[in-house]
Amino acid sequence: MRKEKDFQKIERADRLRTGALRAVTYAALTVWALIVLFPFYWMVLTSVKSYASYNAEYIPKLFTLSPTLQNYADAFTTVPLARYFINTIIFTVFTTALMLAVTVLAAYAFARMEFWGKQLLFTLFLSLMMIPNELVIITNYVTITNLDLRNTFPGLILPSVTSVFYIYLLKENFEQVPDQLYYAAKVDGTSDLKYLWRVMIPICRPTIVTITILKAIECWNSYVWPRLITDDELYFLVSNGIQEIRENGFGRENIPAMMAAVVVICIPLIVLFLVFRKRIMEGVSRGGTKG
Repeated sequence: MRKEKDFQKIERADRLRTGALRAVTYAALTVWALIVLFPFYWMVLTSVKSYASYNAEYIPKLFTLSPTLQNYADAFTTVPLARYFINTIIFTVFTTALMLAVTVLAAYAFARMEFWGKQLLFTLFLSLMMIPNELVIITNYVTITNLDLRNTFPGLILPSVTSVFYIYLLKENFEQVPDQLYYAAKVDGTSDLKYLWRVMIPICRPTIVTITILKAIECWNSYVWPRLITDDELYFLVSNGIQEIRENGFGRENIPAMMAAVVVICIPLIVLFLVFRKRIMEGVSRGGTKG
């Protein structure tokens, strides 16, 4: 009986310890979430304040009693924000599609096909990740300029259609597919391209979806290269269009209108991540696990 009581005390103490640890963990995560989300809240809050009420606040307020959507209307009427959106969609769709085609074919070649010098070539390929991005940008800029592709969509798109990291990630995922499937397909007379399309891509779909989403986010947030290669407003993307909005649109002092434009630009990425967050996590975990 005494041993049973002692066991119950120990079990009760363990439950209390576990509950206390869980409470502390949730409290810390809640505080961290508030810290991370506060800039977004402040951005949205500022975007619904009028220009007069914002400037009248000597001490910033954490709420507003008179929200307005006029700043969002100004974001599309004062500056060509809709054109920036269309340009960004064109850039994102074509760049992601081309990158996906290059990545899938390259990853399949390194993972499944046998040719002389494959390991050496893949090692040299991975070594490209060690090159500073600034050197790549300079080389790409000179190449695109010499080809007379500045202020064109091909000039924006072509330097971004390959990614060493995505090829490596998908190659690791392809290598997890059993070799027996490949040999069985070859016995049935299936070509490599048909095997890739009907077997490898369906099996590795989570990783491919993850790569597609991450590349789309990368294209949407791209700033340095579009800013460098385009000086014509007809080809501005939303990222470098923000600077144009600040300098020649609303002006530096109209912060609420600027925040409204930023909110509009951020919404597609936020929605994309919220919808596909599980697939992103699943694809990254599968691509980084062998066996």
